[in-house]
Amino acid sequence: MEKPADTQYRIHELLRRRWSPRAFSDQPVSQEHLCSMLEAARWAPSSNNEQPWHFLVATKHNQTDYDRLLSCLKATNQLWARLAPVLTMSVAKLVFEGGESNRHAFHDVGLAVENLVVQATALGLMVHQMAGIYPDQVRELYGIPAEYGIVAAIAVGHPGNPETLPERFRERELAKRSRKPIAEFTFAGHWGRPSPIVTE
Repeated sequence: MEKPADTQYRIHELLRRRWSPRAFSDQPVSQEHLCSMLEAARWAPSSNNEQPWHFLVATKHNQTDYDRLLSCLKATNQLWARLAPVLTMSVAKLVFEGGESNRHAFHDVGLAVENLVVQATALGLMVHQMAGIYPDQVRELYGIPAEYGIVAAIAVGHPGNPETLPERFRERELAKRSRKPIAEFTFAGHWGRPSPIVTE
């Protein structure tokens, strides 16, 4: 299912096509495609080239491992994410190699994930990121050290049929996409003052 963005200005077609569905087919994602997505993440920019991103990856080829990662999602997300053939969890290293705090770590992980998402879109895959997780459970189950922060869960797969979703999710799946206008988040001269670049 395609839901291209209705943009005010022209953007790259991959960015227009990217969206976050909840309906996934049971078609497996190939190892080649998974590695291609991770390679794209690998080449994201990062502060001081620290590359603070890490990913836990689970596929249905190992159902026990998959179920363990699925259990770290809140119940509402489990209702639909269980359909995705791949689940991942992004993790950020919160300190530089020298030990000082890296306040840009989450930002840089976000950049890496966006690379992953765009590459997935180019491969005909769909990605949905989730904040509804249990970070403490992730840390305990996977033995993640204190200097790492749990960021988000990510479901990956081929597009599926919205009819497979519970009704409340199906309605959101089929609803028209929307975004704030650029003038609401782009300022100049003073906080809250819209930039003339986007108001003229």
